[in-house]
This record gives sequence, C-alpha cells and structure tokens, in this order.
Amino acid sequence: MPDTMQLRDGQRFGRPDTGWRLRLYTIIFEADTREGRLFDIVLLGFIVASVAVVIADSIESVHVRFKTLFSVLEWIFTAAFTAEYIARLVCVRRPLRYARSFYGVIDFLAVLPTYFAILVPGMSALIDVRVLRLLRVFRIFKLAEYVDEFGALGQALYSSRRKILVFMMFVMLVVMVMGTLMYVVEGPRHGYTSIPVGIYWAITTMTTVGFGDITPHTDLGRVIASTMMLLGWGTLAVPTGIVSAEFSSRRMSGVPTTRTCHECLSEGHAQMARFCSDCGAKLPPYQTGTR
Repeated sequence: MPDTMQLRDGQRFGRPDTGWRLRLYTIIFEADTREGRLFDIVLLGFIVASVAVVIADSIESVHVRFKTLFSVLEWIFTAAFTAEYIARLVCVRRPLRYARSFYGVIDFLAVLPTYFAILVPGMSALIDVRVLRLLRVFRIFKLAEYVDEFGALGQALYSSRRKILVFMMFVMLVVMVMGTLMYVVEGPRHGYTSIPVGIYWAITTMTTVGFGDITPHTDLGRVIASTMMLLGWGTLAVPTGIVSAEFSSRRMSGVPTTRTCHECLSEGHAQMARFCSDCGAKLPPYQTGTR
C-alpha cells in the first residue's frame, strides 16, 4: 500500500501533462503498470546489491581480495542511481521541490559519497575514507519508497505522534523523579555522583537494558530498582499498543493505489473503480501487483 506521500506525488512535484515526460513519470512514480513494477524490481535489486557490497567491503579480508571488483560495482551502482535521480528531476514539473523532499534527499545521498571521495581526496587525512563509504548505506532508505508496509508503518507512526509524545513526556518525568530519588538514597559513595547519573541509571533500568555499571547497594535502593524494572515492562508495551492500534485501523480502512486518470491526472483511485471520481473519465484497467 503506497503511503500518502507517494499518492500525492503528482500534486506535490507537478505531474507533466503529456509527452515522454508523462510516460517517464508513469514508469518511475506509479506502481500499477507493468513497466512501473519492472522498474521498481530492477531498482530494488540494485539497492540491495549495493548495500550488500558496502557491507562486504567493510570486512578487511574481503576488501583486500575483491577491492577492484567492489570498485567497479560501486561505479556501476553510482551511475545507475545518478541516472535514476536525474530522471526523477527531469520528469516532474517542480524538480527543486522533489530534490528537497525526503526521498529526494535520500536519492541525493545515494550518489554523493562516491563523487565526494574523488572531489575531496584530502578528506582522508582528516577522517578515514571508510566513513564516506559507509554513507552509502543510506541507500537502504530508498527501499521505503517501494515496500508497501514501510508507508503504512510510517503513516501509523505519524498519526500516533501526539500520543507517543505525551507518553514520552510521562516517561521523562518518571525517570527524572526516580533518578533524583536514587541520587538521594544511594549517594556518591555508591556511584550516584549526580542527578544526571541517577537519570541515566533510571533510563537503563526502565528500558530493561541494565548495563550493571551502576547498581543500588541499600535495601531501599533495591526496592526502587525493582519497581523500575516492573514498571519497564508496562512502559515498553504502551507505545507498541498505540502504533499497533493505529496500524490495524489503517489496514482496515482500505488499500489505496497509484492509479491515475489520464484525463485529469488525479490519483489514488480504488482498485475496483472503473471511472474517475473527479472528472468521470474511464480509467485504465487495474493491473495487480505490488512494488
């Protein structure tokens, strides 16, 4: 299920009206055509292969053995992603708006490191060039544009943002109070040298991480720690329930598509729709398949 951002690409970035730009736009931005699905599958393969090369290249023994091969593959991936980025800018009427969008920035980051490492060779004197290579992992975020569940989860998180914000404020209040209390009860002699240290202990305890670098030694401190541990179980369940409920409600509300009316260019028509809800023109047949 494409997310709302995808469904409104035509309005946000400016869909071309006719000609080869409209054809290119349909292939790149829409999922409900054979060419669009093929484009997505090929691009997904490039993204996964590129990230796999980055991960393998980080292993020193593999890097030494396949350095030349990885270099060639990286330039192939960079050329492909560069061509895709340029094509996206060319086929929309407002390229600058797309370039500033979330996916536009991700597309730019996907091609930047390779060129940057060449244009600024002296950068390796300040920071290991491997850091620049690791920036290519940003390409994995391009997957979000082509996997339906990413969009659904993103919308669920966005719709739940206020509830999650209120919950996080409650958690911060709890850890501040409990951290301060532990500072008073345990004191510097047991490692609680300040209130921030106590808050750090409260966060690691509430999240059930428990590094063990700071532990209570008094009976009252252990009671407080036990309370924090039990409270942590419930704390972890709350945001999961909030997002799950929102996710389920959106799943039940129906599956939008990227079907586009070729007459008025409106988007998001239902799978079973035969006519445009805006202008009444006949819609092209819906082609099953996912991104």
